[in-house]
Amino acid sequence: MAGSITGLLLAAGEGRRFGMPKALVPGALERAVGVLRDGGCDTVTVVLGAAYDEALPLVPAGVAVVRATDWAEGMGASLRAGLAAIVGDAALVHLVDLPDVGADVVRRVAGHASTDALARASYRGRPGHPVLLGRAHWPGVIASAVGDRGARAYLRHHPVLDVPCDDLASGEDVDVPR
Repeated sequence: MAGSITGLLLAAGEGRRFGMPKALVPGALERAVGVLRDGGCDTVTVVLGAAYDEALPLVPAGVAVVRATDWAEGMGASLRAGLAAIVGDAALVHLVDLPDVGADVVRRVAGHASTDALARASYRGRPGHPVLLGRAHWPGVIASAVGDRGARAYLRHHPVLDVPCDDLASGEDVDVPR
């Protein structure tokens, strides 16, 4: 049984390789929030950090915002801040810099939601995003999320359902302006 799913959009980084915070890319936050909503998330929370004051007005109406004050530490800080702030049975973690990942990918991964779920999209046999974290795993993920690795260490030590999505998207992130 699915239960309630919170879309957790990580958009706190400074985009070092990109040359600017990706949250400031015109339309990026709006698009990613729309993907989570259209993919079946009951609520959406955006985690901001770098350029917080500039990015905040770009967050669509009706979306909760969490400020990761320690964003410079990496994705782990954003993930910890987001998971600590949300409610629901499962979190569907998505990144702001995945422009070809659409609602169909979110829907496919979210279809496995439960309080004890661990699932992630995979592309060409490689793990990617979004990642579904059932509430039962949040304390462990929060404790292990350090640096720029997010939930990777936690997922390595637990059975995770890989959900093939390469028929829908590449899952490639954008690290340089196009």
